[in-house]
Amino acid sequence: MSRRTLAAAALATAGAALFPIPADAAHRGLGTRTLAEGAKGWDVRVLQDFLTRTGVGTPIDGRFGSATRVKLRTWERRKAPLTRVDGRLSRAEAPLLRQDVEAAEASRAPAPAPAPAAAPASAGEQATIAADGKAVAPASAPEPVKAMIAAANAIHAKPYRYGGGHSAPPNRDSGYDCSGSMSYAMQGADLLDTALDSSGFARYGDSGPGQWVTIYANAGHSYMVIAGLRFDTSGRKDAGSRWQTMARPSAGYSVRHPPGL
Repeated sequence: MSRRTLAAAALATAGAALFPIPADAAHRGLGTRTLAEGAKGWDVRVLQDFLTRTGVGTPIDGRFGSATRVKLRTWERRKAPLTRVDGRLSRAEAPLLRQDVEAAEASRAPAPAPAPAAAPASAGEQATIAADGKAVAPASAPEPVKAMIAAANAIHAKPYRYGGGHSAPPNRDSGYDCSGSMSYAMQGADLLDTALDSSGFARYGDSGPGQWVTIYANAGHSYMVIAGLRFDTSGRKDAGSRWQTMARPSAGYSVRHPPGL
């Protein structure tokens, strides 16, 4: 092998060490790179979905073409001067887009349906809400469910804060976003090692509703029903607690549940 070939191989090896290729590039999270025309992948799909959820309808195909660039510029003009109107989503702009999605989801009024979604089979097994806004677990609930409710009660009235709840327990944040509050509750029952975002919850556990816990998640928002009560960031603005007895529309959400629950 020539010296030139050896040098090239050494440079390639060094480059791979300094700039490793993600093990799962197909599921790269939004905000881990700047997105511009020509990009493709899961994060582009999330970008397109987020733009649509903020009112800028965008075809969702995972490919950043001219149409996505035009739609992104529309959103950037809304956020100027916090953003550059250049049709590129930088790492610094990604949290701003997430905030807009969270705000849009939180502002949606829940469906006026008295029956909770995915309630346990027996009415006697449903949790209740006490006068202080905390949930009271049914005596028949499994211990992980009781632990989830106890953890959720500790933050049920905490304010909404984008990115809140994504640090490891037992540290408590001053506020929690939708997936952060869910992660905190599930970590309290040892069902999660690290916090998940809404996209992560859309792939968590087993498919379909659970007997005790049902997760509803998509790229922009997530909430869950525990023992018949909805635990949802968007509920706090109405009643001062994340615990709600009312259901909300679930169209467009992945429906999952922790294994065995």
